[in-house]
Amino acid sequence: MRPQRFQTFAIETLLASPWITSAEPWQDDRPFGLHLRFTEGSELWVAITAALAPGERGDDPEAPVQADAPTAVAVPDLYESGKISPARAEQYIAAVLNNAGCTEMDRAYAYGANGETGQASVHPGVGVIFHNGARAFLVFAHTARPGQGKSGRQFELQDAF
Repeated sequence: MRPQRFQTFAIETLLASPWITSAEPWQDDRPFGLHLRFTEGSELWVAITAALAPGERGDDPEAPVQADAPTAVAVPDLYESGKISPARAEQYIAAVLNNAGCTEMDRAYAYGANGETGQASVHPGVGVIFHNGARAFLVFAHTARPGQGKSGRQFELQDAF
């Protein structure tokens, strides 16, 4: 799934989930991303990058591969003491994407859970692997506590938001 189509899928999927009240396209120096607002007013900006399927070129037509959707998983609690941590956001978003029933997706995983490499990522986020071998990367770029907005502190990731 190419980034533009993935962005649309992610917005629709996350909007249908509990605790997310707004999901909109967002971009910084990368052309694709998400701006999420949660029920308590916290916000998260996520950059989307991608890797094509092995052997595929960017000017090739997209060739989705359909197979079994990821196995449904329990959606974890997002809040702890009324706040969200990046680790909880990773797990929540990965679970919601896994439970979407998307037959192009093999799986979604939280970076902090040492998903694919066995090592924690420097930046929090969620990885998605598609059946054709393509990948999407949702890198957390910025957070805001309720009422804070971006307030000039762009790209700061807070421990709790």
